[in-house]
Amino acid sequence: MKSDVALAGVDGCKAGWIAVRRDPGAAPCVAVFASFAALLASLPGDAIVAVDMPIGLPEFSQKGGRGPEALVRPLLGARQSSVFAIPSRAALYAEIGDFTTVEAWYAAHRRASAVAMTTSDPPRGVSIQAFGIFAKIREIDALLIARPELRRRVFESHPEVAFCRLNGGKAMALPKKIKGAVNPAGMEERKALLCRHGYEKDFLDRAPPKGAASDDFLDAAAMMLIAGRIAGGEARPSPDPPLTDRFGIPVAIWA
Repeated sequence: MKSDVALAGVDGCKAGWIAVRRDPGAAPCVAVFASFAALLASLPGDAIVAVDMPIGLPEFSQKGGRGPEALVRPLLGARQSSVFAIPSRAALYAEIGDFTTVEAWYAAHRRASAVAMTTSDPPRGVSIQAFGIFAKIREIDALLIARPELRRRVFESHPEVAFCRLNGGKAMALPKKIKGAVNPAGMEERKALLCRHGYEKDFLDRAPPKGAASDDFLDAAAMMLIAGRIAGGEARPSPDPPLTDRFGIPVAIWA
């Protein structure tokens, strides 16, 4: 692993984005940023970033989503439901407003689903879970379109794929959440794995910054290890080589 570049592992959270960062020769630290652009601005220009967010959008969605999702799901066993299909670019950009009421939010979801149905085969709507992160997907997408140089520094990963790779190719035995609530046993299983890869338990046990949940913090910590694997040439993309979308943005999950 290269030791001369800053690394950041990033996950979306309620307040925006949580990042676990490690500078050369320093201990990791954690912070929350309101925007992905602000997060990038806080990092050195050569920092490597691994983020739990889809990067590279399809014009037309096929069964299983983009190529990366179909490739990594079989690795995860009972955890594969954590990798959900990404709808078309048109569906992702169908509703870009700020929704001030729950009713408006659900109406926007229905409209985005209608667009997704017409741009997928077999026709498929948008899950509530996926719709909830559309704004964050668009945030990164817009940056990578406007600033192509970021495509060499910002990489898509996925926490459960990362944990599987870090665990010698074996999926985690316990779920991180059960019925939407954090599962303490699953969290401890993942913390133990992260400690085997260099983290201090005290760091992982600390309360996450305001605006982020404990599982967001743990996922960002895993993403930081993947950023290190990418910097050191150890990580591999799924698919290999990556696909590209119509803007030339790479489409792959790295781990």
